[in-house]
Amino acid sequence: MFGLGASELIIILVIVVILFGATRLPEIGKGIGEAIKNFKKASSAPDEIDVTPKNKTEGSEANKESKS
Repeated sequence: MFGLGASELIIILVIVVILFGATRLPEIGKGIGEAIKNFKKASSAPDEIDVTPKNKTEGSEANKESKS
């Protein structure tokens, strides 16, 4: 994994704990998890607005029905 050994990962973890504090790490993890979940949900969901143009035949049929 990127050429990192166990000792390098422990040093990175210690630096993160010093910067953010042990009480804040669960909040950060939760926020990152929710962001990933929302990104996956948004990228897999279909578009809400359909902007494809209708065929001319569909539009002319609708006009004929509304005029009657």
